[in-house]
Amino acid sequence: MAVLSRLMLRFRTSSTIRSFCTKYSEIDLTRAASAEALSSARPVEDSKEKGRNVQWVFLGCPGVGKGTYAVRLSKLLVVSHIATGDLVRQELSSDGPLSSQLAEIVNQGKLISDEIIINLLSKRLEEIQAKGETGFILDGFPRTVRQAEILEGVTDIGLVINLKLREEALIAKCLGRRICSECGGNYNVACIDIKGEDGSPRMYMPPLLPPPNCESKLITRSDDTEEVVKERLRVYNEKSRPVEEFYRARGKLLEFDLPGGIPESWTKLLQALNLDDHEDKKSAAA
Repeated sequence: MAVLSRLMLRFRTSSTIRSFCTKYSEIDLTRAASAEALSSARPVEDSKEKGRNVQWVFLGCPGVGKGTYAVRLSKLLVVSHIATGDLVRQELSSDGPLSSQLAEIVNQGKLISDEIIINLLSKRLEEIQAKGETGFILDGFPRTVRQAEILEGVTDIGLVINLKLREEALIAKCLGRRICSECGGNYNVACIDIKGEDGSPRMYMPPLLPPPNCESKLITRSDDTEEVVKERLRVYNEKSRPVEEFYRARGKLLEFDLPGGIPESWTKLLQALNLDDHEDKKSAAA
């Protein structure tokens, strides 16, 4: 319970902020506001060594694709992918002590408290430590500056990747999301084609269609309506934008504008992270 103890202690004493010790100390990360800032980073040759050192965070608006790219990178770098949304769903489906409390909060549409999220995250970090792993990619946490301060007190985040997407594309992408009610697969029926204006390039994101056996079983998330999506974006801008500034001020934020669909964006993201020569990049993209 060492991780939990330190997390909760940090939760109570967040006025004192401990400085980071990052594996990117040899890079001038105050320049990391652009993708080129990481191009000079010396890549670690051994993938296992990468896995031990990587402690990254994915930020971005709801629906931008944090989970998609975080999962692919976790496979590529052989580290754990930790999504707080998955942790909540796993707890809800279990007989754990938080299950009934979480069910009541979710059913009432309330926000899950920092204490509960920290509790779930701490258990996951303990599991990783017990297996002798130290590397991970966080997806969906932190969402507030307070959470970022708590996280800063217990682990050394090396890089924060902020995924960005045009708002009109983001809304269309969220409205096009579909889930297979049988296998749980995630798909998207939206075909996004936005003409470039004022010098901006055209954006094309093809649909991610299901296999034939899932076509008749697709369902839409109840909260994927235009009204709800716009409200989520408003809340994100209000609560989470300050988190971007928190990490930008510490020279750890890498802004990455998604140029299009997964094939194009994945390749350029690897280039931005100086991983485009990694021998396993194709298998990770599968």
